Amino acid sequence: MNLISWRKSFHLNRSRQIAGVLLSHGWDFLRNTGEQTGTTTTVAANARPLHLRLALEELGTTFIKLGQILSTRADLLPPEYLVELTKLQDSAPPVALEEIQQAVVAELGQPIEKVFAQFEPVPLAAASIGQAHAAILWDGTEVVVKIRRPGVVEQVNEDLEILKELAATASRHWKFADRYDLTGLVEEFSQTLRSELDYIREGHNAEKFAANFAGDPFIHIPRVFWAATTSRVLTLERIRGVKINDLKALDEQGTDRRWLAYYATNVVLKMVCEDGFFHADPHPGNFFIEPHGAIGLIDFGMVGVLDEQTQGLLAELLIAINHQNADRLVDVFLDLGVTRKRIDRASVRRDIERLLSTYWGLPLGELKVTALLNDVYSIMRRHHLHLPSNLALLLKTVIMIEGLGVNLDPDFRLTNSLTPYTERLVLRQYSPFRWMRSLGRASLDLAKLGVEMPQHFRRIVTAVENGNLQIGMRPEGFDPVIDRLERIANRIVLGVIAAAFINGLAVLVSVYRPPGWERWGWAVFAFGFVCALLLGVYLAWTILRPKHT
Repeated sequence: MNLISWRKSFHLNRSRQIAGVLLSHGWDFLRNTGEQTGTTTTVAANARPLHLRLALEELGTTFIKLGQILSTRADLLPPEYLVELTKLQDSAPPVALEEIQQAVVAELGQPIEKVFAQFEPVPLAAASIGQAHAAILWDGTEVVVKIRRPGVVEQVNEDLEILKELAATASRHWKFADRYDLTGLVEEFSQTLRSELDYIREGHNAEKFAANFAGDPFIHIPRVFWAATTSRVLTLERIRGVKINDLKALDEQGTDRRWLAYYATNVVLKMVCEDGFFHADPHPGNFFIEPHGAIGLIDFGMVGVLDEQTQGLLAELLIAINHQNADRLVDVFLDLGVTRKRIDRASVRRDIERLLSTYWGLPLGELKVTALLNDVYSIMRRHHLHLPSNLALLLKTVIMIEGLGVNLDPDFRLTNSLTPYTERLVLRQYSPFRWMRSLGRASLDLAKLGVEMPQHFRRIVTAVENGNLQIGMRPEGFDPVIDRLERIANRIVLGVIAAAFINGLAVLVSVYRPPGWERWGWAVFAFGFVCALLLGVYLAWTILRPKHT
């Protein structure tokens, strides 16, 4: 068997395995995942999120990661699914020490004892992608070595190919999949997961965070040891301290929890609003409070990036909220890319106006960002909008840091920390220096266009003279009308066929009388009558059945 045949066979076997697991948990949770708009009350409906989580856990690494990413997408899934998917545990049985040592030797190109003076055989943690071992370098530095599991890249690539095929098929037959651009979402997920598989990228992420906080003595980003790092092995300085959610240990350590809540959230807000490069998984397990009070950050596989254009749109969003301008808010939402389909703009505007009136005038100390975002998510689900991946990561990060702050200090309000950063973001986006820089870029573009315009115009004229000019149209707005006309035409054709069938049968019965007709004629007539009756009933059903939007 050649390699191509083997891959096809493996691909088919894995597809069967996925289908078998989904069938064993029932397809109902998939069919209804995106269609729910209210609270379900039946036992079966309440079990759907549970079966989805169990199915993802059974399918392994790729699907566990998919569930973890979906658990952050409140714009796509109802709350009951999000709660269940957050229970997904990214843990796995540890790989045998011999395999881990072989992987390290193969990647670093030398015996493990030459790189590390000590290498702990028992892992600190074992996840679905890799596992971490404590070690000590020959200069005495304590490090953590992350090693990717053998075969995980091949398995993930295979699963991602299958997911893309499933998404393409679902988009053709499932309104929810097409409405939310399921193929695009799978592509985003693929990029996110593949970036987590590459430890070199994670190392560069750590160094970028270290550069951004180089002057802050209270932030400790672990050092990357590149001599012992490859795409499959990552060696980082070990961070020791108390987890930020271990309140008892923090109190025993003498940590001021109110100050810590303020400072930890400001660290993340600086990443978002000033650096445009933020840690997208700030759960408590990634924050360690060191004995001298510094905050140690770990796990840089998932990061978010906000480019200058997105920051500008966020600034416009804040200005529109401040002025209660619902029309401008809708415009900014569309500019942020929350939909690729036509929407009922008037309905979206009414929902946004109701949202603004609900929260307008509330003192900052009483405003809970998580509650506000949950209402925004409800509007997005109602109108089938979905966030681009970077904004989904941003809002998830905001919700997580508010929860982290409240856990440390029950009186914590994120808005008190958020307001200064948002004000600086708006001022920075609309500062004279930025306008001058934008004007300079626009002047260069205009000059370039002026130089190239005669050439473009000459090409257009030449195409017109030669009869080669073509104008393309995409009448997407006419699709519902065209579909309705097609259905009407189909009904007319079906009615004509039914009438012709009945008429032909009547003529045949009255004119054509072969030998033995008296014996079998009733059967032919009955068969024709039944067929005509079925055609008529089907035609009536297609006309009278309730319309589903």
